[in-house]
Amino acid sequence: MHPSTSSVSLRRMPRMAPSRVFVHITLVGYLVLALAPILLVFMNSFKSRDAIFNNPLAFPTADTFSLIGYSKVLANSHVLSYFSNSAIVTVASLFFILLFGAMAAWALSEYHFPGNRWLKLFFAFGIMVPIRLGTVSILQIMVGLDLVNTLTALVLVYVAQGLPLAIMILSEFMGQVPGELKDAARCDGISEFGIFFQVVVPLVRPAIATVAVFTMVPIWNDLWFPLILAPSEKTQTITLGIQQFVGQYATDWNAVLASLSMAIVPVVLLYALFSRQLIRGITAGAVK
Repeated sequence: MHPSTSSVSLRRMPRMAPSRVFVHITLVGYLVLALAPILLVFMNSFKSRDAIFNNPLAFPTADTFSLIGYSKVLANSHVLSYFSNSAIVTVASLFFILLFGAMAAWALSEYHFPGNRWLKLFFAFGIMVPIRLGTVSILQIMVGLDLVNTLTALVLVYVAQGLPLAIMILSEFMGQVPGELKDAARCDGISEFGIFFQVVVPLVRPAIATVAVFTMVPIWNDLWFPLILAPSEKTQTITLGIQQFVGQYATDWNAVLASLSMAIVPVVLLYALFSRQLIRGITAGAVK
């Protein structure tokens, strides 16, 4: 290739604007800031206690590598029960939040009736007011229903907590579904339930994935309601069960870091599975 030709091709290469460079640097910095604590927990979970305190920022080596934390956690027979409790509560809550939230969003976006706007404002108010402000009343209700120390109590609370956000997000997306598709389905004799499940739901899958991720993380990580509504040994979630390794005068950091690492894995896997749908849902919402 002639030197002049190569110089011309280099000059024609698009240059990144300074503003875009700054944006990329900011995003990389935020990525490092977000992943650093997770990486720090994983690294130290495979180290001995002395290595954790002597050099917490160092990677495990042949001298510092240790699985004592995981052996302690797995030796505790209740840990698997904590995981199963968290999984049951999270999956059941997500199922009902997505089902009821999508159906309510469909009703609010498709059908116009008296009080439609007031219902939307009511659900928006549910986003602004933290559900923890009603902890005393919730506890009184659960005591009256004899649901204390049951997973049902946690599912009911989490469904009530997640429905407002799910309805607001899904209603905006369902309002963008072309009316021609729904009218064509009605002309073909498909029922309203058929239109909802066969036409509308597949088109709003990115929004459903976004709601699932945003709802799952607070439920899985919650400590407040399991501590108040289900503190018994049989109903403890993984977040509450980890607290047994934290004492008033001594803390088993190996077991704490190992259990935290195991608790992080489901959240990371969920994000990895729905990351594409999550990004599509966020970008589509930004465009709208």
